Amino acid sequence: MKNGTKTTKTSEEEGLLSEEDLKKAEEGGGDDSSTRFLSGWIKYAFTIIAVIGALYHLYILNFNPIEPWVFRTMHLAFGAILGFLLFKGVKSGSNKVTIMDWLLIAATIWVTYYIVSNVSELLFRFGVSPQPMDTITAAIGVFIVLELTRRTSGWTLPILAGVFILYVFAGPWMPGIFNHGGYSFERFVTYIFGVDGIFGVTLDVSSKYILLFIIFGAFLQMSGVGRYFIDFSFSLAGGMRGGPAKVSVLSSGLMGMMNGTSAGNAVATGSLTIPLMKRVGYQGRFAAATEATASAGGQVMIPIMGAGAFIMAEVTQIAYAEIIVAATIPALLYFLSVFFMVDFQAQKSGMRGLSRKELPSLKGVFKQAYLFVPVILLIYLLLSGFSVIYSGSVAIVACMVISWFTKEHKMGPKRVIEALETGMRNTIQLLAVCACAGIIVGVLALTGVAQRFSSLILGIADTNMLLALIFAMGISILLGMGMPTTAAYAVAASVVAPGLISIGVETLFAHMFVFYFAVMSAITPPVALAAYAAAGVAGEDAFKTGVQAFKLGIAAFIVPYMFIYSPELMLFGSTGSIVLAVVTAAIGIYFLSSAVQGWFAGKLSSALVRVLLIAAAISMITADWMFDVIALAIAAAAFMIQKVKKPTTLDKDKVEQEAS
Repeated sequence: MKNGTKTTKTSEEEGLLSEEDLKKAEEGGGDDSSTRFLSGWIKYAFTIIAVIGALYHLYILNFNPIEPWVFRTMHLAFGAILGFLLFKGVKSGSNKVTIMDWLLIAATIWVTYYIVSNVSELLFRFGVSPQPMDTITAAIGVFIVLELTRRTSGWTLPILAGVFILYVFAGPWMPGIFNHGGYSFERFVTYIFGVDGIFGVTLDVSSKYILLFIIFGAFLQMSGVGRYFIDFSFSLAGGMRGGPAKVSVLSSGLMGMMNGTSAGNAVATGSLTIPLMKRVGYQGRFAAATEATASAGGQVMIPIMGAGAFIMAEVTQIAYAEIIVAATIPALLYFLSVFFMVDFQAQKSGMRGLSRKELPSLKGVFKQAYLFVPVILLIYLLLSGFSVIYSGSVAIVACMVISWFTKEHKMGPKRVIEALETGMRNTIQLLAVCACAGIIVGVLALTGVAQRFSSLILGIADTNMLLALIFAMGISILLGMGMPTTAAYAVAASVVAPGLISIGVETLFAHMFVFYFAVMSAITPPVALAAYAAAGVAGEDAFKTGVQAFKLGIAAFIVPYMFIYSPELMLFGSTGSIVLAVVTAAIGIYFLSSAVQGWFAGKLSSALVRVLLIAAAISMITADWMFDVIALAIAAAAFMIQKVKKPTTLDKDKVEQEAS
């Protein structure tokens, strides 16, 4: 590794990756059979369209705001045209752009022209009294969105959207809370392809915030800041016990917060960290699970939270700065838990870290600390009350300026063009996902089923508040399975959050609760996308990796209950109460990690110790000193049993089996 640091061995057998591998990791993990290798004039056309698209967005956002529907239509048009050029119709299909692709591109241009040239009339006609051409255009547009999403993200989300579309017409025959009067095709398709559906809040966030920060992420890569994050993580944690796993936790948190998709981040950083984890002794399944869990955690990491914070701000109308401040402690607790998990595993297996000579030199890393300036500047501007768009745009410029102080990554016109192209390329998938999620959100609003879910949750809460929260958790995870974070949260926020608010949960707490479980659907079997992506990198069984990732991320299923019952964890309350809540929550996380990993001052001596540790962790959920005392007493009992009863041979065998 270079970039102002000591050069290291780079062979695959040695476990460290080459510069080329690192570049692939930064750009998304290498080849993908669903994308084309563009060449010739099509490659140049793609670059020109992508750069124009990126500059168009930056110009409109910063200098010349236009009609929102027109802007979002142009946003979708750029994404669809680029998507049909880049993504194949079928995996491992022809590398050439086919007739079908050109037809889809032509249809995209027609739909865009129709909306832009008739927008003032369509605002009043769509979804109310559409004309025949309105219906045809909207139907073509819906098909374009579904096909683009299928190509970029697979079948899961389009199938789910298809189920919701069928529900619109099957409503009169549905039982109970799912029954509704039904809608004509003309009204449905124009409503969905309007500002209440596809062009609603999800695509609004994509056009303004997601694209902006993906371009920011591309500039971080090109300026060397992205690589510096990885070097910094290696220098700081690589030499620790089981160091590469801790590097995975740190680097995935830093890179994942700007990625917007847990699975994408798992492949990107995992292609570097998973081989290194295996080298120091972690089994492939555990290494893949660690990367998946850390990548999912990147979606809750401040200040960007994988773009989820922007959707939350738009939906709730709560200030962005307030959201990221409130999200700080829960995010740190999550990563603290994952850190404990990998450390306990390292202790159980007697692992060591990488030697100092194999790591970037501390001196070289600290010399380049100025590379943190764009991120620090971004956080400062956001917390100072500047708009998200202004803050992100300044941070993009800061990346370019900072690069001029480096030798290897100085950004001239060529690298700026490459960064703009990469930003637009990386936006395509999330843009498609947000547009498709808009179909589901639109159906929920059109049929009123979301309000009926709220009534159902309210009815459960009348019996038991905890039961209502568990029900809300289950629905959020179920709706999020197989979907990227942004889509998972957007759908869950429409269905579940209003119900939690109706039972008295504060708006910010309700949405944060839903957001956490939407994120964790990426590591929750049977459809755990982040775990499956990491398993592919490691060459491990996907389902078993998902189960392991679920175990490692178990704290994320506890943290939301902690901040619901202890608002101090979202920085509400006096300084003393906040400090106490944070300390006791951290202790509770430690107990839970010990129970899951079977390590508490040594290997657990019996199942009773595990049960006691889980009980102690649960007792720490609420910020009540009586429960805290009870928890500490239970933990003390577990410690005494642990010291008195040494592990038997059978226990040792069981622990070793769990570790493997």
